[in-house]
Order: sequence, then C-alpha cells, then structure tokens
Amino acid sequence: MAYRDQELETLAASVVDAARKAGANIAESIARKGSHLSAKVRLGEPELVEEAGSRSLGLRVMLGQQVAVTYTSDFSEAGRARLVEDAIELAKLAEPDPFAGVPDASLLSKSEDWKVLDTYDEAMDRLEAGEAIRRAVSGESAALGADERITNSEGATFTRASGSSALVTSGGFAGSARGTYASLVVNPVADDSDGKKRSGYHWTATRHLAELENEEEVGREAAKRTLRKLGAEKIPSAEMPVVFDPDAARSIIGLIAGCVSGGAIWRKSSYLVDRVGTEVASSLVNIVDDPLLDKAPGSRAFDGEGLLSRRNVVIDGGVLKTYLLDSYSARKLNLESTASASRGSSGGVGCSTSNFVLSPGTMSPDELLADTGSGLYVTSMMGYGFNGVTGDFSRGASGFLIENGKLTKPVSEVTISLNLDDLFKRIDAIANDLNMRTATASPTFRVRAMTVAGS
Repeated sequence: MAYRDQELETLAASVVDAARKAGANIAESIARKGSHLSAKVRLGEPELVEEAGSRSLGLRVMLGQQVAVTYTSDFSEAGRARLVEDAIELAKLAEPDPFAGVPDASLLSKSEDWKVLDTYDEAMDRLEAGEAIRRAVSGESAALGADERITNSEGATFTRASGSSALVTSGGFAGSARGTYASLVVNPVADDSDGKKRSGYHWTATRHLAELENEEEVGREAAKRTLRKLGAEKIPSAEMPVVFDPDAARSIIGLIAGCVSGGAIWRKSSYLVDRVGTEVASSLVNIVDDPLLDKAPGSRAFDGEGLLSRRNVVIDGGVLKTYLLDSYSARKLNLESTASASRGSSGGVGCSTSNFVLSPGTMSPDELLADTGSGLYVTSMMGYGFNGVTGDFSRGASGFLIENGKLTKPVSEVTISLNLDDLFKRIDAIANDLNMRTATASPTFRVRAMTVAGS
C-alpha cells in the first residue's frame, strides 16, 4: 500500500485552500520534514557530531499567468497566513508568463497506481550518534591498520538522513513520499617517497542500513586505493584509449543529464538541441531515467507535479529518444511532459532526473582492461571544464597507466579532453559493475581515443 503522511497532507491542503480563498486560481503546496545525523572522526577521536531536524512549507500560486513561489518553516496558523499573503502579493507583482500552467487534471496520478519502492528503512531513524561514531571509528581504524605507509587521515564520516514530504495541488492531487539514506566515507593519507601526501578514499551508501558495506571493509579498501597512488607522476602527452572507473564515469553521465533537461533545451544551452532521433553515442550506449527502481536513491512514485512516474529511455542504441520534461518545458517545446518534474522546498518546479543510469555491459572490469591493452585508467577528475552549448570537455585527471591489460604506474596532473559528442560516439566497451550508490550512476566504460595532455 502506498505511504501517506496525513499530517503533512492536511497541512499542505490547508495552505492550498487558503491561497484559493485569497484569490489564486491555482495553488500548490509541498510540506517537508526530516532529520539528519553526521559524525566525523579523525585519528580515532570525534571531530564533529551534528544532528538536526528540518521542516519547510512551500507554496506556488498563479493569478492567471502571473506566478510566485515562497516558503516558510513556521507551521503555525499565523505563519501559514503570512505565507499565503506573501505569495499573493508577489504574484501580483510578477510579469505574466504565457507558458505558465499546470498539468491537466486528467493526467494526475492516483495512489492506487503508485508503485511501492521500498525507499524507507525505519532502522535508520533509530541509529543514534554513538553508533554513528562507532562506525566511523571502525572504518578509519581499519584503514590506519592496513599498512604502515598509511600515516595519517583526513577522517571518516558516517551520515544518515530521513525525511517525508507531501504535495497537494488545487488540481486535485494529494500524495506523500518518504525515504532514508546512509553513507560512510573513509579518507586515509599515505606518505610518498618524495615527501608528498597522497590521499584516497572509499565509500558506501544505500537507503537501507543493513545493506551498507561493512565499515572495516570500507576502511581497508580506502587504504588500498590510497596506497596505489604512491609514486604518481605525469605521463607524456598522447592520444590513447581512456577507461573511466564508475565514479569518474558517473560524472561524465551527469553531463549528459544536464544536456537533455528540458530547461537546457528550450534555453538552447545544450549541444543536443534538435537532435532527438539522431545518433549521439555509440550503439553500445543505452541510458535510462528510471524512477521505479526499488531502493534506488532517485526513486519516486510520482513526479513534482503529481504525474505518475515512468521509465524514460533517453538514449537507445546510441540514438537520442527523448528529452526530460516537466509540463512547463514541454509547453515551451510543444511536446508532452515525461513526468520529470521536481519541486524544491520553495514550491518552485523544474526538470530533474531520477535514477539516471548508463546500462551495464556484459564484460567484467578486468576483462575490459585486458581487452584495452594500453591506455589511461581514470579514477578521479578535477575542475569543471565543460561547455554545454558546444559540448567541449576538458578536465584534470588522475588514475593509472594500463599496460598489457593491467593497471601499472599511478598517474597524476594530466588533462583529458574531447568534445562530449565525440566522447560518447567513441565508447567501445562497457563493463558490468554498475552500483546504485547514487542517483546518477554508471559502470566502467572505455573511450577508444582521447587526448591526454601531460609532460
């Protein structure tokens, strides 16, 4: 059965009713509440413990096609009255927007159609600061004890969050959602022979507490990743195959996410304008935006406007199939919404991804490396060298040389560059190591040739 938070729904409904009585022909409210706990330790001692609760009440109103959004954390009767009053006054001052509006009421979803997505774990709310500190200490201790070359630490942080929200609109929609999320990151430091400090990390994250990786395993893997950076240096400039590990690959996939957003398309700030139905990647590339994955970080039963969530195939066999649209960008582009709306705490609506994923291939990462022969394996990238309008991409990178199908010398202080359009068209191998720790996710993949600028 779909989750309903009657308290939050009633609160949001009261604001919608008040706004309608104050003259708004359209009113929508989102109510949120949540809790957050974060514990950071360094060298076995707590450095920061932070626990907080949050709540917000957002309102969007329309007077004809004049739109305003506002929000408050004051849930009292007087606070709600001021919220409505401010929204109405702001709307009167706004310039009319000919594309302003909401989805047709017939398109709004109903609770019996919502998929139960298992995004909430009640055990998360019971986890207290002492346990968070213990997990962080355990992870860091495992890293420090893994090898004598691990001489310091930038710390370990355990975080858990829990929250609920309710959306009510004057068009007849009312719905709730809730979710939890926890993570542990361990960040050890090793001394290099040239006196440099080399820092590495490993992390785990999930919606369900029991599914987190063991903290000692996280610590040992963090130590392993740190140690293999020792001796990192530049390599000569060349054009070569480049393999992106899942973390680096995820940031590349995130660039595409921004470029298929309806807002970027109607503003013409994307190199993918007018390219639906054309080849934008190699035939190996399949990218989906799927809000209906059980336990995944970006899952949701309905979008920020109350439309039923659906799986959108964005790129199929290298061909761009759709942009991701809310109802506003759909009207601007004379298209239909893909149920990709999100709503911020203020009540404002925009396009967003849910679980934006490059589909995995069949080969293991080791098999992909063996097939590569020689090249560069990228584990991290620095800076933000990307122009969404042209697709030009250039970022600092570090990782390892690939020689004879194996990872060998650590590499740092190089720059990789290629137009994103060409980068995706040159993807010629995708591994099977997809992990849904984050809402934008990718397995390891290889680009057959990129410019690597080093020494």
